[in-house]
Amino acid sequence: MINEPTAVSVTSLTRTVNRKTILNNINFTVDMGEVYGIIGPNGAGKTTTLRVLSGIIIKYDGKVEIFGETPVKAKQRGYISYMPEDAFPYDRLTGIENLQFYARIYSKGDKKLEEDFLEKGIKIASLGDRIYDKAMNFSRGMKRRLIIARTLMVEPKLAILDEPTSALDVESAVRIRNVIREIRGQTTVILSSHNMLEVEYMCDRVLMINKGEGIKIGKPREIVEATGTNNLEESFIKLVGED
Repeated sequence: MINEPTAVSVTSLTRTVNRKTILNNINFTVDMGEVYGIIGPNGAGKTTTLRVLSGIIIKYDGKVEIFGETPVKAKQRGYISYMPEDAFPYDRLTGIENLQFYARIYSKGDKKLEEDFLEKGIKIASLGDRIYDKAMNFSRGMKRRLIIARTLMVEPKLAILDEPTSALDVESAVRIRNVIREIRGQTTVILSSHNMLEVEYMCDRVLMINKGEGIKIGKPREIVEATGTNNLEESFIKLVGED
């Protein structure tokens, strides 16, 4: 367990591209070991927010700190592991070769650490003997599980997951949700998802974004109660409709 109370601090995050405001004064914090959801309709600014946090987008206004560092510095220190929505494994490599490649990079020459990362990745992917097949022969769900394994096996302080269960079958989605829940408290997780019921099940707190602005922050149950609805999906529709 990491001891710092605050993992992520975002203050007045604003991003403008070609005079168009993509994010407007976003504010939130993420506690250590928390699973934090960022939700919103298409084009709301979710992915842009995740890319800022991951150190990919470096031009923005406001202040963003990851464990007291800028996102770029936190990325350089190996604190962050980021899984984009469109991430795929290397098709010409086998599943285990994909994991070995990343284990070698993140272990930085430490053979014992490399072995530990690989062992953990194999467990998370849970592909059985198919781990030795080329990734080009995997189903979408198997590829996604491999990418999740690649992201989490290196034991990042912060895992950023953009739509981790997007377009997956029920079994694969459940496997990934269970993995995320299992690391709660050990790894800080920030994820985006269009599946509100999934977010309600997995996340400790959520930030709801619409049109680049934060419109609601809180625990899923608190948001549901405050909006007088039955679940987070209904709350989302009500809040976005009112915005």
